[in-house]
Amino acid sequence: MPAPYSYDLRQKVINAIELYGMSKTKASQFFHLSRNTINLWLQRKEHTGDFLPKPNRPPGHNHKITDWHKFKAFA
Repeated sequence: MPAPYSYDLRQKVINAIELYGMSKTKASQFFHLSRNTINLWLQRKEHTGDFLPKPNRPPGHNHKITDWHKFKAFA
């Protein structure tokens, strides 16, 4: 899964639209983002009051073998 866009970039995009009146289309072209991404950020701000990325899922377990003696006994 790719890393989410930085909070700083999100803030610049939202400020350009809300404070300076830039259209979503112009903002998407200027910042090289899709309009859908910008719409999602604006919706998130409307619902939660902020546009932080969703928290990541917790990582799974490590598949690396750490105890070779146990592994040899198993295999």
